[in-house]
Order: sequence, then structure tokens, then C-alpha cells
Amino acid sequence: MRTIAFLLFLLLPAQAIAWSAKGHRIVGELAQERLTPAARAEVDRLLLGEPVPGLAGIATWADDLRDSDDPRAKVSSTWHYMNFPRGDCSYVPARDCPGGNCVIAAINRQFLVLGDRQRPDAERREALKFLVHFVGDVHQPMHAGWADDRGGNDFQVNYQGKGYNLHSTWDSLIINSRGLEPAAYVPLLNKQPALPYDPTRRSDRPAVDWALESCRIVTEPDTYPAKRVITNDYLLAHRPIVDLRLRQAGLRLADMINFALRTPAPGAPTVPASGPAK
Repeated sequence: MRTIAFLLFLLLPAQAIAWSAKGHRIVGELAQERLTPAARAEVDRLLLGEPVPGLAGIATWADDLRDSDDPRAKVSSTWHYMNFPRGDCSYVPARDCPGGNCVIAAINRQFLVLGDRQRPDAERREALKFLVHFVGDVHQPMHAGWADDRGGNDFQVNYQGKGYNLHSTWDSLIINSRGLEPAAYVPLLNKQPALPYDPTRRSDRPAVDWALESCRIVTEPDTYPAKRVITNDYLLAHRPIVDLRLRQAGLRLADMINFALRTPAPGAPTVPASGPAK
């Protein structure tokens, strides 16, 4: 039933799905497919009653919250990103994440809340929703970009005679250049060769490492177009990077949720330790 609901959700008219939301839903579905049985059971329990069950269905909740008049919107608005001084991909918490108000600290907090079974389900459900979104965010390079142009938001570009900014280019235009909805995009990514060994899986600060990866992509000389005009060649050249970041985000999100929920909830039925679901 979850798969059917997800597919129906993806078949909504295009105007009902913001393009930037497409990437988050792709990440959510990639992660959902790789949950262990114990983690999947707890995710299903926490998300019982959600309009669209599963990680893809909640992947844009944090953005929806940010665009609302909910008091949590203002508090969480800076949790979606972090900004570095131009040219400096080094993490200095006091400088780059004052008060813990950046995507790195937000990921760490929500992970701890999700894994704490002493907390109320409502808090853990909210933490799961935030976590799914923020792990996606930190893998979008412009969410760990330069402070002086607000992660590319203030860098204007022209594409096919229309104005965009560099942030929205990486949020949506590159993903959209495939002409695929998530229901077709996810299987395409799953057919790509296996990712190489990921050293961040053994890191004691994975969210920092993920943000620094994004920052280093921003430093590449062709990320910022010199003439502020982009063509289909720009989108095509950077598509493999976006695909890689989507895949990394999905796998790493699954790892994080699997670890947080590695112990079955009290009273839950025993499930076989068969590894991540495919």
C-alpha cells in the first residue's frame, strides 16, 4: 500500500509539485528502499496517519513548515543550510553555525531525538521529518555555499532568456533537465554502478563531512558560470554531480535512520536481520 500511495502521489500534476521538492522526494524514496526491517517498522509506526506514508511523503514537510505561519517556521528557518566565507571550506562552529542554527547541528539534534525512545512519539515524528529533509539539503551544494551571495541565491543567471539564480539552478533546473518524475528517476539512479567506498560512514561527524563535500563542489571553477549565462550544456555537465549527491543522500539517510532505530521498539514483533530492504 505504501508503494501504491507513493506512486499515486508522484502522478499529481506537475504544477502541484515544486521542482525543488522533486529532489527531496527522490532522496526519501532511495532511503525508504534501504531501511532495515526494524527501522521500517518504526518509521511506519511513527508516520501512521500521514497523508502520504513513507519517507518520500514527508520529505518536503520542513519546507512546507518554513512557508507557513507556524511559530516553528522562524525557529527552524536557518536549519536548512549553512554559509561559509568565500573560498574557505573549513568548518568553524562558532563562525559557521552560531547557536547551533545551521543544517549540521540540526541534523545532529534531530538524529538524537529520533533515536531516543524515551521521548514522546510526536517529538520523534517531527525529528524524522526534519532529518529526512535536512540530510537532503546538506547534499545540495548551494546549501553549503558562500555567505556573500547566500548560497547562490544572489547570483543571477540567464537560461533560455529567463532569469534564475544559481541556487535554483542546482535545486531544480539540473534535476528537471532529465525530464523525469521521481517515479522514473529513482529506478534510473538505482541502475547506476554501485557507489565507491564512503569514508564518511566511519566518521564521528558525518554531517560536517557532507557539508564540506558540498562546499568543495561549489569551489569547482565551472560551478559559477563566468558570463552568468547557462545553457543545456551546463545542465548536462553538472547532472552527474547532482545524481551522485541524490544517491549519497539517500544511502546516508537510510544509514542514519537504520542506526537511530536499530533496536526494535518494546513489544514490536521480531523481524529477521536480513539487512537493508531493496
